[in-house]
Amino acid sequence: MSTEESQAESKFVPVEKSLLHVTDDQRQVALERCESYTADIADYLEARERIPCGLNLAEQYAQSRRRVLDVLGGTEDDWQDWRWHVRHTITDVETLAQIVELSDAEQDQIRAVEARYRWGISPYFASLTDRTDRTCPIRMQAIPSILEVQDQTVESDPETVIYNSPAPLITRLYPDRLVINVTNACTMFCRHCLRRRHIGHENVIYARKDVAQALDYIREHPEIRDVLITGGDAFSLSDERIDWILTELDEIPHVEIKRLGTRTLAVLPMRVTDGLCEMLARHGPLYLNTQLNHPKEVTEDVRRAADKLTRAGVLLGNQAVLLRGINADRHVMKKLMQDCLRVKIRPYYIFNCKKLEGIGHFRASIEDGLNIMEYLRNYTSGLAVPTYICTLPNGRGKTPVMPQYLVNINADGKARFRSWQGYIVDYDDAKRDADAAEGSG
Repeated sequence: MSTEESQAESKFVPVEKSLLHVTDDQRQVALERCESYTADIADYLEARERIPCGLNLAEQYAQSRRRVLDVLGGTEDDWQDWRWHVRHTITDVETLAQIVELSDAEQDQIRAVEARYRWGISPYFASLTDRTDRTCPIRMQAIPSILEVQDQTVESDPETVIYNSPAPLITRLYPDRLVINVTNACTMFCRHCLRRRHIGHENVIYARKDVAQALDYIREHPEIRDVLITGGDAFSLSDERIDWILTELDEIPHVEIKRLGTRTLAVLPMRVTDGLCEMLARHGPLYLNTQLNHPKEVTEDVRRAADKLTRAGVLLGNQAVLLRGINADRHVMKKLMQDCLRVKIRPYYIFNCKKLEGIGHFRASIEDGLNIMEYLRNYTSGLAVPTYICTLPNGRGKTPVMPQYLVNINADGKARFRSWQGYIVDYDDAKRDADAAEGSG
């Protein structure tokens, strides 16, 4: 049936004669309610203008890109080659000091940090860094701080690796899913990294025979339906190595989905090449989780990379980390979640930053995280509201934490809720299955 024929069979009715008709008095009530909704986010609308957003900084980033290329001796063609970025990862203070402003004291502090912890910044991510602002959220994630070595926190969570690895390279904490750690390499070493003690100072691609043993373990356990390939960063591997692993998983009947863990969308989006996407398109259903922590990271380059991946059938999610001084602010986090959606990346998790050596200065409280979640809920679309997660020590896994809206459940069939605006509302509950069965008997 053509559109014209379909419309001819339909009955056009003025809205005032339809079930959607409201009176002028009812419309006035609606207008007043909508004005109150606008008032509810007035503070965000004002704050949003002060939050730097990568999608609005293209010109500034272009100038910075040219500065980085001048320092590293690269061309515009080089900039589009992810391998060039990897070869020119910034790992020495002298080069970094040509790109961002560093005092002599700051340079000495970075050298003190690198004696204990590895660091490295992709040229792309360096181009997002403010040259002079020490509070730039990109800078704080990328450039070592003396606070890292002043933190004397003792890591007390060895069981996650030691007692949850039933086969080489595998971490298994849950009944139906597990992780294969394929490399320790990353295209940038984030200063808040939870795995810094396992990164070392040299890149390692784990041997094919060890990955094969991990794959054998999965074959032998039919309850495993979901496999995450990570490291390090999964996209630090070659396309050929990723293709081999995914092909092996495709041939295991009980593996229903594969996942990739990578931060390259944020720190080196040029890694998402046409060739990579053509290969990934052969291995669905495939999910990819990245990590964007501030709106400055959501750039046009990220948008292009996300678009390529989604066209290849890869479903994208974001796992932000709650970081003091970077995104532990309800307005910043809301803007980040909304900007992720703008580039086709679904907010998935916000992780509370764990208590581990060298990253204590990044930690925000659980209460800070709950206040952010309370603000996100219904003050923006549900698509923009991730799950807030605390990763428990001793390998006890990811545990969701959320504001409480259910006040109580009464025996008389009523449930009492606190609405997102703070109203207390009674709700008629259904009978439990057991109660219903007893009543019918």
